[in-house]
Amino acid sequence: MTPPETRPPLRVLIVTEDDPLYVVRFFEVFFAECPRDRIDLVGITVSEAFHEPMHRTALRMWRFYGPTDFVRLCFRFALAKVRGRNIAALAREAGVPIVPTASVNDPAYVARVRDELTPDVIVSVAAPEIFRRDILGAARLACINIHSGRLPVYRGMMPNFWQLLHGERAAVVTVHEMAAQLDAGGVIDTLEFPLRQRDSLDRVITGTKREGARLMIRVLERFHAGPVAATPLDMSGKKYFSFPKPSDVRAFRKRGHRML
Repeated sequence: MTPPETRPPLRVLIVTEDDPLYVVRFFEVFFAECPRDRIDLVGITVSEAFHEPMHRTALRMWRFYGPTDFVRLCFRFALAKVRGRNIAALAREAGVPIVPTASVNDPAYVARVRDELTPDVIVSVAAPEIFRRDILGAARLACINIHSGRLPVYRGMMPNFWQLLHGERAAVVTVHEMAAQLDAGGVIDTLEFPLRQRDSLDRVITGTKREGARLMIRVLERFHAGPVAATPLDMSGKKYFSFPKPSDVRAFRKRGHRML
């Protein structure tokens, strides 16, 4: 077997969503700490979040955060926009090419990924689309995703919210293989992010994004070093959580947790 130090860098394509508040925290750490001599970031695709009109997203956030926190969040969002501190800007600073597309399942995009970018690994970080068969098969080694919840129990949306609501002692950040079934691929590695009895969703999302970036780097270094085995999920205890309803938010606050 070829020693890791003599192997060419692992070719990695990243797919993510345009989120200047939380997902950007992942990339602040990832781009700063990623060992580029071993991991070659061949491109990043930054898609729109939610794939819905802005007014629908605003209404969703209003119902979720409530009036006061919604206004505070809008101020943070506006400040981030003014500063221009977003994922695409961080990528350009790090010398990572932007690979645009309207959909990762578009045949032209899949062909470009497979024939031009030739990634060893495709990494999904909060990607807002379900990956279909063709894009899943476009990487030489694997298509992997990072999920801020223990699988298969906390499959679906907003896993940090649900872990806090259910009184878990830690949020489990999971890197797993991507499969046709959502959040069902084998687990490659995990970490635990401690939760407090009275906590804030803001602190937990920010913390799991930052620590998740370091976990992803460790996983990619393993792929560079040699074959990586994933542990199959026992789907018998699977659950799926959708976006929280106002009643869920009331129960969340009743536990003593805050949104921001």
